[in-house]
Amino acid sequence: MTIISCIFRNILVAILILSGSCYCDKAGHYTFMKDATLAPKHARFDYIIIGGGTAGCALAATLSQNASVLVLERGGSPYDNPTASDIGNFANTLFNNTPNSWSQHFISEDGVYNTRPRVLGGGSVINGGFYTRAGDDYVDEAEWEMEEVEASYQWVEKKLVFKPQVMGWQSAFKDGLLEAGEFPDNGFTYDHIYGTKIGGTIFDHAGHRHTAANLLEYADPEAIVVYLHAYVHKILFTTKGSQKPKAYEVIFEDANGMFHKAELANNAMNEVILSAGAMGSPQLLMLSGVGPAAHLAAHGVNPLVLDHPMVGHEIADNPMNVVFIPSPQPVEVSLIQTVGITKFDSYIEGGSGLSLSFDLTRRFFDGVLNLFNETSRTTSRNILTHSIEVLLKSLDLGLDVMINGGLIVQKIDGPASKGHMELRNTDPRDNPSVTFNYYQEPEDLNKCVKGLNTVIQTINSKAFSKYKYPGVTARELLNLMLGLPINLRTRHVTSTFNLTQFCIDTVMSIWHYHGGCQVGRVVDKNYKVIGIDSLRVIDGSTFLKSPGTNPQATVMMLGR
Repeated sequence: MTIISCIFRNILVAILILSGSCYCDKAGHYTFMKDATLAPKHARFDYIIIGGGTAGCALAATLSQNASVLVLERGGSPYDNPTASDIGNFANTLFNNTPNSWSQHFISEDGVYNTRPRVLGGGSVINGGFYTRAGDDYVDEAEWEMEEVEASYQWVEKKLVFKPQVMGWQSAFKDGLLEAGEFPDNGFTYDHIYGTKIGGTIFDHAGHRHTAANLLEYADPEAIVVYLHAYVHKILFTTKGSQKPKAYEVIFEDANGMFHKAELANNAMNEVILSAGAMGSPQLLMLSGVGPAAHLAAHGVNPLVLDHPMVGHEIADNPMNVVFIPSPQPVEVSLIQTVGITKFDSYIEGGSGLSLSFDLTRRFFDGVLNLFNETSRTTSRNILTHSIEVLLKSLDLGLDVMINGGLIVQKIDGPASKGHMELRNTDPRDNPSVTFNYYQEPEDLNKCVKGLNTVIQTINSKAFSKYKYPGVTARELLNLMLGLPINLRTRHVTSTFNLTQFCIDTVMSIWHYHGGCQVGRVVDKNYKVIGIDSLRVIDGSTFLKSPGTNPQATVMMLGR
């Protein structure tokens, strides 16, 4: 290559970086993004990031400015099917659980359905898109530098975040929350503050999703490689020249079953960084010999690198309870835009007009026509059953169906109830076993009851009345949820309705699980794994509790 061509190439790279563009092919894919089958048998990098999710993409883009970076992502690319992440396909993409889908489903030992992301961009590719920062008290407790936090949030927001277009259903929901007492009206803000607010969204005004994968546009394309469909089996450690085990190499498998090795360059500053999420990071630590010694021995994990009893412990999932409200008039398609942040630590959120495929909708409403108990009034029962019968008849066409109505949910902050994760086997493709212990602590149940009372007041508000059938009571809408197969728990049928039991019987996940590699227990305040060199964890598994009403903003900020 001539000197002139080298100069021209370097100028072109600089222009692309400064303009926020990236090296992309005609399909819009990053040219540094490749299938793992194309990986060499052995390669060397300054940083090896395991997991290209909400934290991993932000982290990789940042580190690539001054070092060589390898990202190993077990899933595929969101750019292969960009319309699948559009707002109209949210439910179908989230609930798809085929072998190569972006969602990998699991059921906790509590009997609650849940989902792990399996795609570059992580949860930001399949979630509800709501964007809100952590509260100032959360930042203080984490001992983060406020100026750095602010700058990092802004770095994310510049690339991904939009002000939502608030239309009929969401506007009525917002006014209903205010009527229910969740004030002041804080308008549009990213801040986590008491009252009712409109948050940000990663959906643009055309309904197209912008994900953490877009943060790789910030990366230096000459310094980063992203391998897709790369399943990491273990991290290797050495004790040579060190008093503590030191991470130095990662073994991963491609889609053809071939194994590859990626090694850290010979520099004391270089690191392996786990960003595989609250399920993946503790699982991979255990598969690599770092975790509770007796548990690892029981699964034949060898050698034991470090007896680390807290790996996989203190994992939690924010419980969610949902009320579906059929609407007598058309509603817009909207995911989470409005939130009521209560002073009793329950968050009230809502969305409307979800579109579901034929199979999903038929399965969801199968048996719903038998939902009411004998105390239901005939008029309201007829209204709701007629609404559902019309919906089910439309499914006979085999088309995607928009649910004409909305969902109002309450999510528990914290929560105080904690659980644990264990290996099922040593296959990294399989989900580990996890128990979240939903509502085990009475304070979580108390928050749920208060949250549901606020939901009921919102449903009964004058502002929301046009989106609820006249004569249908909130009690009957709650009975509707008791008739739906939303988890595997046994329903407790009693003669008197009880909100506490309703919380337990209808608990769902809002997909904000966290913990398992917590700060102060598994990693230190700099996110280095305690007792091991050259290994960090940067993702939601390090959180003591979930930040804000949705954690994705803070996970991306942390990666930055």
